[in-house]
Amino acid sequence: MNRNNRAMPVGWETQSDDWEYVPIKLPPDVTRVTASMRLAISAEFGGWELSRVRLYTDGSRRVLLKRRKTAHHVPDPGL
Repeated sequence: MNRNNRAMPVGWETQSDDWEYVPIKLPPDVTRVTASMRLAISAEFGGWELSRVRLYTDGSRRVLLKRRKTAHHVPDPGL
């Protein structure tokens, strides 16, 4: 799925000259511990940091990761 086609919750701005953003949807069957580990791996190896999290009543989560823009390309997190 192309990351630009993912729907973003209202108010989650992703336009910035200094930051790049990637939205991630975690399904309801992903536990809090598993989600935490996935996001920690993205931070460790991709330079991503947590920007926002939204938990829905069905148990799914929308996560917005951000990182400073760099001259060299680092791949998006493969969650």
